[in-house]
Amino acid sequence: MSPTRFASEHRWLYLGAILLLVVLAVVGVIQYQSVKATDEAAEKAGRLADAAEAAGYRRPDTGTISRSLGTDGGAVCEDPAGALKSALWKVNLSNGAGFVGQRPVIADSQAVRAEAKVLEIYCPDRLHKIQDRIDDLKTDDTVRR
Repeated sequence: MSPTRFASEHRWLYLGAILLLVVLAVVGVIQYQSVKATDEAAEKAGRLADAAEAAGYRRPDTGTISRSLGTDGGAVCEDPAGALKSALWKVNLSNGAGFVGQRPVIADSQAVRAEAKVLEIYCPDRLHKIQDRIDDLKTDDTVRR
């Protein structure tokens, strides 16, 4: 049997092998991008967990942070200086009561710094837009550790 005859009879085998290699290459590129994004999210989550621990808080679960905030900060970094986000942020700094019992409080300075740290790590280009509001808050050491 001549080599050209063998090649022509098994053309489908060569085409199948080439197609399989192309599919594997595409899957490899997709997996690489996924691993790269996962590594970046884990690195940022580790930095945020280190910052929380340095501030005196329990070390949060980095897996939860990386799933919640991803690589871009998710909802936290979507217009943090906007009116709605600022209002919700200030409501969260209240005494925790609902409706008529809700009152503003002097926020814990470390808690406010921790919130700013999230913006610093995940979207540093947007931190300056809200920094003046953070600086204007009256804070003190109000939480016992």
